Amino acid sequence: QVQLVESGGGLVQTGGSLRLSCAASGRTFSSYAMGWFRHAPVEERTFVAAIKWGTGNTYYADSMKDRFTISRDSAKNTMYLQMNNLKPEDTAVYYCAAALLGPHGSGYPRLSREYAYWGQGTQVTVSS
Repeated sequence: QVQLVESGGGLVQTGGSLRLSCAASGRTFSSYAMGWFRHAPVEERTFVAAIKWGTGNTYYADSMKDRFTISRDSAKNTMYLQMNNLKPEDTAVYYCAAALLGPHGSGYPRLSREYAYWGQGTQVTVSS
């Protein structure tokens, strides 16, 4: 049974930093992309960034790549999202998710519907 457990959210002031973690278990993820999404009130769930677990290749939403960095520790089966220079508009519930890649690790999943497994989310609140 796949489990994704996020942690590291909290309250931070504008300009501050947070590092989110996602501990993954239940299967081998080498054929998966692991991603971060966020869901702010009255908005749709939005893609933030993802990493192909097997290769470590990363990709981002254009608006996120300057301040956010995704990484993973394969030995710990844990993914991270380092968020710097946080702004009030970054306030949201952040979710980690896993999407099965295509043959030979092809594809760059960015849509929620491409991700089969989800964590429970962690709240990030940025005060002004």
